Amino acid sequence: MVWHIIRLAYRAGLFLLFLGVYITWRMNEEMHLGMDMRIRTVVLGIIWIVFMVEMLMRLFPTRFESPGSQKQFGRNYIAPADPSIEIPDNNGTMLVAFSWVGLNVVFGALYMAHVFDEGIMILIACAFAVCDMICILFFCPFQTWFLKNKCCGSCRIYNWDYAMMFTPLFFVKTPYTWSLFFMSLILLLRWELVFYFHPERFSEKSNEYLSCGNCTEKLCSYKKQLHRFLKDRV
Repeated sequence: MVWHIIRLAYRAGLFLLFLGVYITWRMNEEMHLGMDMRIRTVVLGIIWIVFMVEMLMRLFPTRFESPGSQKQFGRNYIAPADPSIEIPDNNGTMLVAFSWVGLNVVFGALYMAHVFDEGIMILIACAFAVCDMICILFFCPFQTWFLKNKCCGSCRIYNWDYAMMFTPLFFVKTPYTWSLFFMSLILLLRWELVFYFHPERFSEKSNEYLSCGNCTEKLCSYKKQLHRFLKDRV
């Protein structure tokens, strides 16, 4: 859980940093070829490095990542004595996909209509990155309203996170944005291929790695305590 809190902190910091740079740039557009443009490029480079490293880490088994993303790897598969594959609800999965695409089509239309500019689209992607950690640590609308899964560990779409974050970047045609977007698609494609060929790795009933007894994060307990604390305060 500590790693999730650290990621929330630096992702929020990156969002606020780029927001400050964007506001400054918009206030001094006549100087966009000067120092503010170079600063903007440096900040974009930092954002690119941070998220590209995160995505490269997701390609390999690691202790730093959540069991929710690591269940795709064969070394984390623990077969129970009496396995029973239970495929997650595909209707909920498809509803999430269509809803997310629809939302980003709206953003894309606003961008193409010149209501949003490139900076706004990057800010939206950075905001999505912060919201991703909020979903893990505090409240996940996809879990509650769409998928009804038990926890992050059993989440059917856990590794959709980067593709969802960087969907707005599809409309921003720069090396920074497109490389992040297409790398996120590689992660998504790999996840879906593993799910297709090895569905047994994604269900608690067929993979004891996802059981509560083997959980190393205990996010469910943390969320319950947090919600109980907030309810008592109200």
